[in-house]
Amino acid sequence: MKILVATEKPFAPVAVKGIKEVVEAGGHELVLLEKGTKDDLKAAVADAAGLIVRSDKVDKEVLDCAPELKVVVRAGAGYDNIDLAEATAKGICVMNTPGQNSNAVAELVFGLLVMMCRNYYNGTSGTELKEKTIGIHAYGQVGRNVARIAKGFGMNVIAHDPFVNDEIIEADGVTPVGSVEELYSKSDIVSLHIPANDKTRKSVVKQLVTLMPQKGILVNTARKEVIDEESLMEALDERQDLRYIADVKPDMADAMKERFGDRVFFTPKKMGAQTSEANIKAGIAAAEQVVAYLKDGWNKFQVNK
Repeated sequence: MKILVATEKPFAPVAVKGIKEVVEAGGHELVLLEKGTKDDLKAAVADAAGLIVRSDKVDKEVLDCAPELKVVVRAGAGYDNIDLAEATAKGICVMNTPGQNSNAVAELVFGLLVMMCRNYYNGTSGTELKEKTIGIHAYGQVGRNVARIAKGFGMNVIAHDPFVNDEIIEADGVTPVGSVEELYSKSDIVSLHIPANDKTRKSVVKQLVTLMPQKGILVNTARKEVIDEESLMEALDERQDLRYIADVKPDMADAMKERFGDRVFFTPKKMGAQTSEANIKAGIAAAEQVVAYLKDGWNKFQVNK
């Protein structure tokens, strides 16, 4: 069977080599589509049984062109680029690869924080992370890695996640808090790791952000959709001490930069998983999951059950 790897942001060559080895060892044919258009994807997926993507959009239009498709795997944690309802209606299994990019994203959190706290290395006096409190908003794989690294910096670590038992959080030496309001009010830094869904889109608003202590920093390496951008701008206007860093460039990025200058920073594109190690791990994991599903229906990480 044909397995298509369609990536607007291509995997590293060593990752492609590993993916190819896994696919061919499973008795399948690998087809690679890199930097293609949507029309290219629609044509290439027409006879594919499996599809591996990164941030590429797999919507109804694409799925309508894929009558043979049985499984789609997003090489990464987030999967809001895939139309789950349509995939489910067509009997297509959708999976992600949780944990494979987690350390890369977590390390970026601290790369961004150190840069901001040291004033972009402009020669002026900055601040340290030691003994500051970092609040982790959603304690999944990335959140756990953020906690691990934060403790190495000597930070106080708290977390809020209604879907994770307090005992699990406490076992990592992290203090759970009962509400998002408490999280923000107690955190010098809040690191966002919530997914983008109907409950979380535009859920981070002025009323939350302005609860943060003086000189608070909000770091977003999750999804831009979870931020209410207009409301955040109101918070930054009202509180001249607050700062915002994002690995997900806001829709209103230009207006934010013009109004708030160095109090905000955005990477030019989403870079959380942009390491060679994460690239390789996520790609190979995706290939293994596609092959396993086509062999015997293995679907441990299915997200459209």
